Amino acid sequence: VKAAKAQAVKADGKPTLICCKTVIGMGSPHKAGTHDVHGAALGAAEVQATRDALGWTAAPFEIPNDIAVAWNAVTRGVAAEHAWNERFAAYRTAHPVEAAEFQRRMAGDLPDSFAEQLPALLETIAANETAFATRKSSQNALDAIAPLLPEFFGGSADLTGSNLTNFKGCVRAKRDVWGNHFSYGVREFGMAAIMNGIALHGGYIPYGGTFLTFSDYSRNAIRMAALMKIRVIHVFTHDSIGLGEDGPTHQSVEHIPSLRIIPGLDVWRPADGLETAVAWACAVERRDGPSALCLSRQNLPRLSNISQVEKIRKGGYILSDMPGAQAAILSTGSELEIAMKAQAELATQGIATRVVSMPCSNVFDRQSEAYQEMVLPLSLPTVAIEAAHPDFWRKYVGRTGVVIGMPTFGESAPAPQLYKHFGITAERVVSAVQVLAHRAAYRHAEPLPDTVVASIN
Repeated sequence: VKAAKAQAVKADGKPTLICCKTVIGMGSPHKAGTHDVHGAALGAAEVQATRDALGWTAAPFEIPNDIAVAWNAVTRGVAAEHAWNERFAAYRTAHPVEAAEFQRRMAGDLPDSFAEQLPALLETIAANETAFATRKSSQNALDAIAPLLPEFFGGSADLTGSNLTNFKGCVRAKRDVWGNHFSYGVREFGMAAIMNGIALHGGYIPYGGTFLTFSDYSRNAIRMAALMKIRVIHVFTHDSIGLGEDGPTHQSVEHIPSLRIIPGLDVWRPADGLETAVAWACAVERRDGPSALCLSRQNLPRLSNISQVEKIRKGGYILSDMPGAQAAILSTGSELEIAMKAQAELATQGIATRVVSMPCSNVFDRQSEAYQEMVLPLSLPTVAIEAAHPDFWRKYVGRTGVVIGMPTFGESAPAPQLYKHFGITAERVVSAVQVLAHRAAYRHAEPLPDTVVASIN
């Protein structure tokens, strides 16, 4: 082991993996190498037998002095820190610009140019009326902001061409090539764990992509990133039945709701280019935890505008309002277009509604109660629509609201057919709002019809 460690610290600039063969419970005469020592205490008799086998005579919780001295790293650490500080001081004198950049990146601060140029970049993105899939909008955002962030380090689990996590000018990192984009191979957990390590080291902002349905493979590492409060960005594309013919194995249903309930993880599901760019900005600016961007395969129209940037940053906002709104339609991502179509149809029927976009419920939930009430008043009947499992949205619509979602797995068919088959449609939203408007108008005058249900799955 000592020889391996000596080899590992040689200045070749590359990491070293030291594999050690171990025996669980080594030293225990009767339980070493068995599952019995894995999840339970040895017991008094086996503890004594182990002490006898090892020749261990120290009292419980007593550390012999020779071992304490050998393991105490304070003195060595002080000397090592002093040597490092002297070395860096000399480097800073010789290379002041590079030293300042190193300190900025290791501190996790963004370049001043990022905040200075971001508004203009967002304005350019907002002005583009082209309908893009949000995975493409994500790549467009990367093309815009990556030149401002030399610490960006991207990658994908063998799906770069589908996730679109590469950006103009990125350099693929190889065995002998320093780069800023890495091919992780077909191993989502390995990618997510490596990104955690990069973030913990400091100096880089790692992000990596895969299909949303494969986020299950990454889940433990995502959870650890949230627990450790480190800046890691996950790009999850093909986020719903909208991916079409690949079928239910690749169509996410439960993934977005399950990711949203991981404490400390911000899950963004933007609806257009501007919301996607703002999601990237917020993920990059956030220093106290990871973020996930859930993105569509299908093209989506431009819905938001540049005046709404600060509202988008709040995670949820009023996208479109009408005087005297009788109900709210709450949505995210690719279904926001459906919400807007439903609002237009309801308007022809004399029913005024408010459309609320909630690209990140985690961020919205951190806003003040006053802001949340302003956007989604408790008194306003609410219909939520998202092509994912419906249960998550019940906390916003309440017991009397309606959720239109996907309580089952998908099917293999073109996306438009799937949306119609599963009832993720403007017509269904219209029907739900009509029910809520009827209830609100007549709840004190006549009983609710037996055919009306409070929740639509």
